[in-house]
Amino acid sequence: MENILEIFENRGFFEQSTDKGSLSQMLSQPTTCYIGFDPTAKSLHVGSLLPIMSLVHMQNAGHRPVVLVGGGTALVGDPSGKTEMRRIMSRQEIDDNAQGLKKQLSNFIDFSGDRAIMANNADWLTELRYVDFLRDIGRHFSVNRMLAAESYKMRMETGLSFIEFNYMLLQAYDFWYLFKNYDCRLQMGGNDQWGNILAGADLVRRLEGEIVHGLTFPLLTTSSGIKMGKTHKGAVWLDGEMTPPYDYYQYWINQDDGDVGRFLAIFTLLDMDEIKRLRKLEGAEIREAKKVLAYEATRLCHGKENADQARAAAERLFGQTKGISDESVPRYEIDSEALETGVPAYILFETAGLCKSRGEARRLISQGGGYLNNQKISVFDQKVSADDLGEDGLLLRAGKKRYMKVVSRAQ
Repeated sequence: MENILEIFENRGFFEQSTDKGSLSQMLSQPTTCYIGFDPTAKSLHVGSLLPIMSLVHMQNAGHRPVVLVGGGTALVGDPSGKTEMRRIMSRQEIDDNAQGLKKQLSNFIDFSGDRAIMANNADWLTELRYVDFLRDIGRHFSVNRMLAAESYKMRMETGLSFIEFNYMLLQAYDFWYLFKNYDCRLQMGGNDQWGNILAGADLVRRLEGEIVHGLTFPLLTTSSGIKMGKTHKGAVWLDGEMTPPYDYYQYWINQDDGDVGRFLAIFTLLDMDEIKRLRKLEGAEIREAKKVLAYEATRLCHGKENADQARAAAERLFGQTKGISDESVPRYEIDSEALETGVPAYILFETAGLCKSRGEARRLISQGGGYLNNQKISVFDQKVSADDLGEDGLLLRAGKKRYMKVVSRAQ
């Protein structure tokens, strides 16, 4: 079998683990592993991609992933990395979100046969009897040790609710349940989950006398210090309706030069020799590496056809071709009556989503970064009207890389 730990280390997935020697020996044989994803929204976002890609590599190396949708734990809320308590969600909302997550994860992981398992911890956590749980599980946990966990220490100053305090016990119970029912012997997650993972491994040891393992990934930020998956528009979702494939492609092609090599290793399945070649590109040639990153990441998430369309649309726009009819380009519909009277450019840039505020739009245009049909906008309040519409609409551009096709909508 492939040495999955070596793959993780070479590609930038590995942060820390339980006994590495013992873990490496265990992974020399097919092993069942799991990662949990709480369905707190109807889609996962780019910030979840690193753990998803780790499961892809595990499966490709001959191991069996368990994707655990946290329908039960989402009812409680994980305090890890949060400065305040999560919003309490209804069971129906969580169940609806869980269905969307299952569909998205199937784009990355092969669930056919017994190659991977998808489970929802609501199936067992919501059936627990509270007093029985306290007696059988709670007695194995030290409050002093729990409070020493980083995820709890961060919240002590702002306030930690009792319901959140239970989260570690529930996640530990998940590990034990998956061990008992699926012979799962490895839990993986972000480094902020280290305390929860250790709690689960300890619970399995106490209840079953068996050694299981944990492994964590680094918490990724861009070179500019921004959390992965955040843009001027907000989160970059894996759902194609929430973040269209073209916008998804643009997110990756707009990454800082210094991040491209690292992201190629983490977010694509390209051979490391090819990634090393792309990492050596400098200056204007780095654009080739960005195109590869954008295409491969989009293909994994949205399929080859959508990736091809997004790449073709980007090439046409960057080439400043006259036609803008490609349906892959993001669109904004505006009432025809508004265009008849004319809309100040800075207002249109804000309402179309190219800028977060009108102030930002004014600054962008005043500094020469606003374009209408590939012509620089001279003043921030220049009127955009029906005269600017072509057969397929008009094209706005913010800076060098962000486009929006504006089309007229009859009232």
